[in-house]
Amino acid sequence: MDYCKRLKELRIKNGYTQEQIAFILHTRQEQYSKYESGKRELPIKHLIALCCLYRVSADYVLGIDKIINKSIKPL
Repeated sequence: MDYCKRLKELRIKNGYTQEQIAFILHTRQEQYSKYESGKRELPIKHLIALCCLYRVSADYVLGIDKIINKSIKPL
C-alpha cells in the first residue's frame, strides 16, 4: 500500500490536516485516517478529488509510475 504513504506525504507537503482533507472529501477525520494508515481502501471518488486538489496524477498517488518504469526495458 504505497499509496497510503503518498497520501500522507502529499497532505503534509501541502499544509493540510486530516480534518481539513476529511472536510473536503465530505467524510470524517477518523475515516480519512484509515485511508492513510491502510486500514481502508480509498474510494475512487476520493482519489479523483485528491488528485485534483494536489494537482497530481492518479498514477503518481498509486505508485503506478514506479511500476511502469521498472517494467519497461530500454531499446
